[in-house]
Amino acid sequence: MTGPIEAPAVRVEGLRHVYPDGHVALAGVDLTVGAGERVAVLGPNGAGKTTLMLHLNGVLEATAGTVHIGGTPVRRTTLADIRRRVGLVFQDPDDQLFMPTVAQDVAFGPANFGVRGDELAARVRRALMTVSLTDEADRSPTHLSAGQRRRAALATVLACEPEILVLDEPSANLDPVARRELAETVAGIDATTIVVTHDLPYAAQLCERAVIVDAGVVVADGPIGDLLSDADLLAAHRLELPWGFAIPGKIT
Repeated sequence: MTGPIEAPAVRVEGLRHVYPDGHVALAGVDLTVGAGERVAVLGPNGAGKTTLMLHLNGVLEATAGTVHIGGTPVRRTTLADIRRRVGLVFQDPDDQLFMPTVAQDVAFGPANFGVRGDELAARVRRALMTVSLTDEADRSPTHLSAGQRRRAALATVLACEPEILVLDEPSANLDPVARRELAETVAGIDATTIVVTHDLPYAAQLCERAVIVDAGVVVADGPIGDLLSDADLLAAHRLELPWGFAIPGKIT
């Protein structure tokens, strides 16, 4: 006998989003992400990547199509559950850091979901330890470096213990050391992870699979090494590797 088939972590079918000004940001996206996968969503600026991300926990409502998280449809009646399960880390830490101290910022999310007392304190400790910011707990987020602020924003999401972690342009505006520290942190997190970026080397460092989104649709999906080794594919969608970059798993 076999057990029940587990639903994928994310299933997007025919997803379409039209903004009020008439701009079609998503024109029919289909995407499935299995539990435990690390998937990079690649594409040029304006491709629809961030719009797609914002549908995964109901920040945006679909014009057409469906989004399911672990088999649960994303709709108004399920938003509380979906937002516990899907954690978004935005490109700008200012979108997530607004309390007087780092610890208070990290506690804000789980407290909003009803976590209290010792469990709340434990979640804050675990999240800060994961991002190596335990010693900064009582500091103002405004006094942190750019890399520390990005990791503090990540901690605010980790404290909610999401099943799915979605990061929007995580490497943007970080120096090389901060990029490495954040990548090492993300690599150590045990959650289904979606990295939304146009930073191809960073995506290759974190993910084994990639999808390319352009003009609001998925135009390629496969092992990240295969996609990054296809120069014609990258050029057709305004993506480019740095000179001399060694493609993972490929002999150069």
